[in-house]
Amino acid sequence: MTPPVCLTIAGFDPSSGAGITADLKTFAAHGVYGVAAITALTVQSTQEVRALEPVRPSLFRETLECLASDMSLVGVKLGMLASAGLVAEADHFLRVRPELRPNVVLDPVLRSSSGAALLDAEGTALLRERLLGVVGWITPNLDELALLTGVEVRTRERVPAAAERLARQAASIGNPGLAIVVTGGHLDRPDDYLLFNEQGSWLSGERVETRSTHGTGCAFSSALLAELVLGRGSMGAVEAAKRYVANALRAAYPVGQGRGPLHHLFAYRPSAE
Repeated sequence: MTPPVCLTIAGFDPSSGAGITADLKTFAAHGVYGVAAITALTVQSTQEVRALEPVRPSLFRETLECLASDMSLVGVKLGMLASAGLVAEADHFLRVRPELRPNVVLDPVLRSSSGAALLDAEGTALLRERLLGVVGWITPNLDELALLTGVEVRTRERVPAAAERLARQAASIGNPGLAIVVTGGHLDRPDDYLLFNEQGSWLSGERVETRSTHGTGCAFSSALLAELVLGRGSMGAVEAAKRYVANALRAAYPVGQGRGPLHHLFAYRPSAE
């Protein structure tokens, strides 16, 4: 049987800890076939992001249309979008395919962990004012939630109100059903906050002691999409994605001199041959 086909829209990380290649590995780990539309080439390693060059919006548009005309997509994961022109193209692609919305997961990659801007100010505004209206899920960390809402979010106590503000922003542009998972890796207790159907709840997390934490947001959002298209309910999909990331962190091995990648394919064991 043909596995479900999901599209990842993200940048290319040469170290394969985040972005397109990390998403594809995560899809593969869940038995989902992944296709990809690259938004930007980056010069980066486990230590830093040195440079970023977005692709032409017209080339990005052709890639999306080419893929969509060839195969039946059941879900879309959005990561780094790099420029306002690419945000606009992604928005148009999804707006004419409203049937995909429940299985569209936006990981709003706005800055790298080293502080490099990964989406310009115009693009961030367009993401808030347009793209937020056509996705089913969003998975911001604390910094991303603050940038999207204009509310400082540094403590656990501030998270629910900021998430509710983001939900109101989405409702104001025609998307009252947005599901929000605020990832809490930067909190003292790494719990995630789920706001779904106007009900908020905390999901307990665990701190895995490892340097290999590059791309955890990419892995979580891609795993969440995979679980959704494979039929898990909303709460179950979030919990399963959290377990996947925790296991990938525990199984990680040292790569590079900085923050290395998760072991996305930890369940895969090649044969002795």
